[in-house]
Amino acid sequence: MTLVAGVDSSTQACKVVVRDADSGRLVRHGAAEHPSGTEIDPEHWWNSMQLAFERAGGLDDVAAVSVGGQQHGMVCLDKDGRVIRPALLWNDTRSADAADALVRELGDGDRVLGARRWVEAVGTVPVAALTVAKLRWLADHEPGNAARIAAVALPHDWLTWRLRGAGSLDDLVTDRSDASGTGYFDAVSGTYRRDLLALALRRHEEDVRSLVLPRVHGPCEQAGMGGSRLGLSRTMIGPGCGDNAGAALGLGLDVGRVFLSLGTSGVVAAVSEHRSADPTGSVAGFADATGKFLPLACTLNATRVLDAMAAVLGVNHDEFDALALSAAPGAGGMVHVPYLQGERTPNLPHATGVLDGMTLSSMTRENFARASVEGLLCLMADALEAVREQNVSIEQITLVGGGARSAAVREIAPSVLGVSVHVPQPGEYVADGAARQAAWILSGGHRPPTWPVSDIGTYTAQRNSGVLARYRRVAAEVAGS
Repeated sequence: MTLVAGVDSSTQACKVVVRDADSGRLVRHGAAEHPSGTEIDPEHWWNSMQLAFERAGGLDDVAAVSVGGQQHGMVCLDKDGRVIRPALLWNDTRSADAADALVRELGDGDRVLGARRWVEAVGTVPVAALTVAKLRWLADHEPGNAARIAAVALPHDWLTWRLRGAGSLDDLVTDRSDASGTGYFDAVSGTYRRDLLALALRRHEEDVRSLVLPRVHGPCEQAGMGGSRLGLSRTMIGPGCGDNAGAALGLGLDVGRVFLSLGTSGVVAAVSEHRSADPTGSVAGFADATGKFLPLACTLNATRVLDAMAAVLGVNHDEFDALALSAAPGAGGMVHVPYLQGERTPNLPHATGVLDGMTLSSMTRENFARASVEGLLCLMADALEAVREQNVSIEQITLVGGGARSAAVREIAPSVLGVSVHVPQPGEYVADGAARQAAWILSGGHRPPTWPVSDIGTYTAQRNSGVLARYRRVAAEVAGS
């Protein structure tokens, strides 16, 4: 049996799966937590990955490994390969004003024109999450650190580099899916837009030509062998991928299939033959991990909305689900707009959450729980609609992530989203996608190996349009305030 490993270095933890390369059967797994926060020393990711490898039984018998990672995180390296400052993660919103400035500057002061030009260039309008916005923030607020930059990498790029022994900066590699989330990579032509990188760093284009950007590998192109000092000299290293592309690969999604992932972030994404071009900025024109594209809408708020309400109510997750399911649809008129960390879709980085419709009769524990579930699902319904507007047909979604473990989410989702909801067995689909990529590299085939995905079932319900209508009314008030 030939073994492969896949890594998911996410916002909250590092997860590792070891699978049989031919069948996809899970052999063993391990995990380790990451520190909380939106600004992290990357060394924590490396330490967690080593611990997760150890808990997964090591890599001594593993033929290939690939790393999937949280997208957009800004890892700046100096000429000696040292990290210049803690990485700013995707959910750090301090770069919101920088993103807006970049849009206006590319449009010569006209935001609408700027948004269209960004979409034409890279498929995505800058928001706070994107690396390009974080680089502008760095140039404006920490010019000394910005001046020291010799290379810019993403979390999965940096971890892959470390696995290969952290040699020359020229050894940095990435893939189309993660590079497409930087804001300065054109996934159609397969080239970096150094003019946009220069704009972000407030430099002339000639001044950024010497900056090292990770070489972009094809979907099944080997990135090299592991570092000898790590005992991985016989282990093949894959190019890795962004977390959402990894999830799509782990689920075996192909063109026309849509997934909704509820984790730290909420994501709606569909595999497509063509890059999307949404000048509103709601849908990002990202690439997937197979050579196709992944139009994607992402929210800042997802499962932590439910975690926060469960903590307020003083219950565990099972008790929270029971409370939510015992309340009537509509939560007695209570509406929760869950912008607890600001929001990315819609682009309201400085917004806060709202709980509307509180009356003596509606203020029950059951309605509080139901309103938080419905609010989260309404937020995702709007993200789903944004993807649909990119000529994506959505008749069914595949629900994954920590939120898919919630009975309340599974049962309420079809009535709010208006489509049937297919739920596979809980799994680490980002890590699985990275492992499937590793197996693909070993096989040398034109397509990744076919691995089965077990199902829990498919949930259906009649659409309750009143819940979404009330939510949209309150959300519009928040956006206008």
